[in-house]
Amino acid sequence: MSEKATTTRPVWDIAIVRRAAVDAIVKLNPRTMMRNPVMFVVELGSILTTSLLFRDILHGAHYGFQIQITFWLWFTVLFANFAEAMAEGRGKAQADTLRRAKSETR
Repeated sequence: MSEKATTTRPVWDIAIVRRAAVDAIVKLNPRTMMRNPVMFVVELGSILTTSLLFRDILHGAHYGFQIQITFWLWFTVLFANFAEAMAEGRGKAQADTLRRAKSETR
């Protein structure tokens, strides 16, 4: 009876990271974000601060602080979406591995 060597995927597997990056952008859809009310409110704040930032840039006002707030809000939304997509990708990869192992065992 021979034992197969098990291979583990690295945490930052490039295929999962690419898919998670695309999914993080796709999840910006407000209908998708409504499933998580906290992140939906953060996304609305991001949109509001972005529009106010552009308004102030056009009117020549001081906007240094608004840039920081807008950056951090968008970073929060995108990072949360990316982390969720990474977890989903890892879960799908693990499920595929388990399905493959089930079909290979007697």
